[in-house]
Amino acid sequence: QVHLEESGGGLVQPGGSLRLSCAAAGFNFNEYAIGWLRLAPGKERREGLLCISTTHSTTNYADSVEGRFTISRDNAKNMVYLQMNNLKPEDTATYYCASQPKSFCTREWDFNGRGTQVTVSS
Repeated sequence: QVHLEESGGGLVQPGGSLRLSCAAAGFNFNEYAIGWLRLAPGKERREGLLCISTTHSTTNYADSVEGRFTISRDNAKNMVYLQMNNLKPEDTATYYCASQPKSFCTREWDFNGRGTQVTVSS
């Protein structure tokens, strides 16, 4: 059974940084791409942010986070991370870790965790 658990969210001031972590279990982590999405308040659809392939190639789906967010993975620990710098109030959202069905990044998402809340406010 696939299990993804996010952590690291919280309240941060504009311009601050956070590092989100996601622990994966229940599937062959090393064989699948994985990434992050977010759901902002008042929005109906989650927004894909970043994905990392099994070979550590990254794909950015959102121009709004270009140059500020980076994704990484540790295959030995079954972990994926989202480093978020220069946070803005519009980054306030629930952030989800999600797997993809292939080893390389596409726009298709599979399983996701319950999410972690990030609030950017002064």
